[in-house]
Parts: sequence; C-alpha cells; structure tokens
Amino acid sequence: MAARRGLLTCYTLEVVALAVWTGGLVVIVTSVIPAVFNSLGMEVGGRFLARVFDGYNRATLGVILVLVASSVMREWAARVGRMSGGQLTRMEALLLTTMIVIGALIMVVLGPQSVALQEEAFAAHEEGARKLAYAAFFRTHTAVRGLYLLNLALGIALLAVKVRAWTGLSGGKET
Repeated sequence: MAARRGLLTCYTLEVVALAVWTGGLVVIVTSVIPAVFNSLGMEVGGRFLARVFDGYNRATLGVILVLVASSVMREWAARVGRMSGGQLTRMEALLLTTMIVIGALIMVVLGPQSVALQEEAFAAHEEGARKLAYAAFFRTHTAVRGLYLLNLALGIALLAVKVRAWTGLSGGKET
C-alpha cells in the first residue's frame, strides 16, 4: 500500500513538473511576450524578457530535478521493491533525456550568448554596426526560440507517453 502511494506521488509530481515546464513556456509565448512588446519598447522589452526567461530557466532546473528524482524513485521501486508498473519506459527516458540536453544547451550556451548579442545590438550606435549586431542576435535568438518550442513539443509528447503508460492504453487499444 505504501509503495502504491509512493508511485502515485511520483506520477503526480511528474505531471505537475511537466505542466510547469510546458505550461510556463506556453504562458510566456502566448501572453507575456506579446504584452511586453505591445507595452514596452524594444530595448526595455528585450531586457525584461531576458529576465523572464532567466526565471523560467531556474524553474526548469527545479522541474528537471523533480523529474529525475521521480524517475530514480520509480526505477528503484520497480527493481528493489519489485513493484510492477513503476519502471520508466524507454520512450520516457529518451524524451526526458533529450529535453534535459536541449534545456542545458539553452541555459548554458545559447541563452547567455543570445543575451550578450542582444546587449551588443542595443549598444551599437552606428547604423551599419547596429544592423550587423541585430543580424547576429536574431540568428542566435531564432535557434534558441526553436529549441524552446522543440522542448515544448517533446514535453507534450512525454506527457502523452506517461498518461498512456499509466492508464494502460497502448496504441489506441485498451489493455
């Protein structure tokens, strides 16, 4: 009975964590970004959104910790506690690992690079230098935006895989 509650707790934490990861990005993209750029200028808005994404990335780190800890607990319960149904599927592991790698790439490499290029573009005064700086920024920014959206799609796919596994539905058939 306690093992079942532990498994249910893991499942619940995973759903909440993925809701924060995917839902947070949906809110930022659909509500925050348009509101910022419709209310603030380019420079102020860009700097504000850099801080918004810094906060989102910190939340994502917490989400990753919850998802990894829950996955480890489920695997442990399946192996040591011989609890069936708790083990992580290969697809769950693949999707989560891919999301973590993409998130790390954004947070550690491309995100900071994009912010630095944005600041260079804002600081450029000469028209030619400004155009070049904005072109460099938008190249990196486009990659970062694409990776965020890819992670959103992967997160939704991971939720679907988890729900399918937990409900016993496989390939559209009830088992």
